[in-house]
Amino acid sequence: MDPVSFHASSALVDDTAAAIRARIMSGEIPIGAQLRQAELAKTLGVSRTPVREALRQLQTGGLIVVVPNRGAVVRVPAPWEVREAYEVRAELEGLSCARAVRRITRDSLAELRLTNELLRPGDAPPDAASHAANDRFHTMIHHIAGNERLARVIKEINEAFPRNVSALVLHEHPRHRADNFAEHERILAALDAEDADTARREMQAHVIEAGEQLARWYERRSGTVFHGPDHGFA
Repeated sequence: MDPVSFHASSALVDDTAAAIRARIMSGEIPIGAQLRQAELAKTLGVSRTPVREALRQLQTGGLIVVVPNRGAVVRVPAPWEVREAYEVRAELEGLSCARAVRRITRDSLAELRLTNELLRPGDAPPDAASHAANDRFHTMIHHIAGNERLARVIKEINEAFPRNVSALVLHEHPRHRADNFAEHERILAALDAEDADTARREMQAHVIEAGEQLARWYERRSGTVFHGPDHGFA
């Protein structure tokens, strides 16, 4: 294969892997779902060859596994993996929050408060807007902190797990939604008071608690996800 053709082929595999990853991360392809090459190829408008190579790439990255008699499926993260990842994320987000204290403006603080208001518990269940607001609250702080490398590493940790699962955890438990809102309020109070140490501690505690909720969610499902009906991606 000539260099130009090889580059084009490699780029197609990368694009295909990115498209499959995006569907997994959004929950469109749920955890435990079987990944059929022919159906993925038809959906993505490519041949089976780049799909096969893309699945190998995703398997190497730990997002999917090959299960006997089922083939490639979306991997269910082990609870210990979630706890370890969130332990690291807590330290990094704590640093980001402490840095934000030195850089935040009154306008940015007001915008953060408005964003958190979308998460205020109410009678109605959370919707897509509130789920997006939860992510935006954190990414806004990363942006205010002004360290692109730090924000990028945090993003990489977040992308290790399907983002829709975090939304499901908040959706299933009203108490978690109330706690999440209150923890954000304490972070905002520390930012408003320009107290970097408290901002760091509050963010660390918030992320650790979120990780524990997520780990427990996976614990409740890890023993059954491969034994239910076939949820092949169509």
